[in-house]
Amino acid sequence: MIEVFKTNVQEVEHSQMIVGKLLEHFPNSIINFDLEDCDKILRIHASSISNHKIIELLNSYGYHCEVLL
Repeated sequence: MIEVFKTNVQEVEHSQMIVGKLLEHFPNSIINFDLEDCDKILRIHASSISNHKIIELLNSYGYHCEVLL
């Protein structure tokens, strides 16, 4: 399962921190950002994904996150 999110993360350092935190909640997942994309894409490839948990985690760090349709 792959889920794609639109975010407002701008800095590589912040994206790396967020990936680390997401991996704590979703171990054995492949998680990356595409900060070159205008939507600052977050991609998560995992066996099961909780969109609500991902959005909640990014919101807790002050970032906007929504599922990209």
